[in-house]
Amino acid sequence: MARQRDPVPAAPLYPSEHLPDVPTSVHPVLRAATLAAVSAVHLARRDGGRDALIEVVGDGADGTPTSRLDRLAEDAILEAVEPLGVNVLSEECGFVDHGSALTLVVDPVDGTGNAAAGLPLAAFTAALALDGVLTEALTYWLDGGSWWHARRGVPAAMRTTGRRTLDGALVSMIRPKADSRGFLAVAARADRTRVLGSSALEAAWVAAGILDASLDAGSDTHRYVDVAAAVVLVEAAGGAVVDLHGRSLEFTTEITRRWSVVVAASVPLAEDVVRTVLEAQR
Repeated sequence: MARQRDPVPAAPLYPSEHLPDVPTSVHPVLRAATLAAVSAVHLARRDGGRDALIEVVGDGADGTPTSRLDRLAEDAILEAVEPLGVNVLSEECGFVDHGSALTLVVDPVDGTGNAAAGLPLAAFTAALALDGVLTEALTYWLDGGSWWHARRGVPAAMRTTGRRTLDGALVSMIRPKADSRGFLAVAARADRTRVLGSSALEAAWVAAGILDASLDAGSDTHRYVDVAAAVVLVEAAGGAVVDLHGRSLEFTTEITRRWSVVVAASVPLAEDVVRTVLEAQR
């Protein structure tokens, strides 16, 4: 049975000056999804407070709670791309199969807790997969207004810092959960460490040369929707995206699968981070 959607007002959802100026050169599916998500988030935050936005309104396809803000943003995206006939893989609805060769892999609000609280550290992030191969991605900073776009196999204008060693690096990490040894080992070697709460933003900042690396030091927090765009953006900018335990990051529609992803400015830095975490955990 299809899940009942929360009502989503017709566009424009918010004054045009608050919408991203995404050029028409971006794939129409990515462009439509971005505009829909950003509009829905701005409207929800204008009309609702933190408690209303973070309220649990159901369970996502992976079994984790769905907040009202997540639901509103996802519903707006589904409505916007439905006429385009593409498949959708998203955090709450799981895989929606329309029989298309093209799949939109999307996290409507990455950093939901931040977004609901008004902390300016949340993002919309999405990638396109054609016959299971990632081809294009876009991440939009919901508060900062910046956005990052790249196509697979096409060098991007943005470049990573190129750092090759963890010593002296600026790193962001997911907070430690059951095992803090890897987190502490990375923090001990890095020059500065941040816990920001939005993996999509952090990966985009690695691609843009702001952070040297971002990672999950072993908690298996990342789903495919969290990292698909990072793979395209960071690799196009000269960096590397790998799983801590060497697991494949190839396209999958299994929303319940999890990874501990390391995003780094270079392959040597990614290897140094992985080695540091795994040695600490032994």
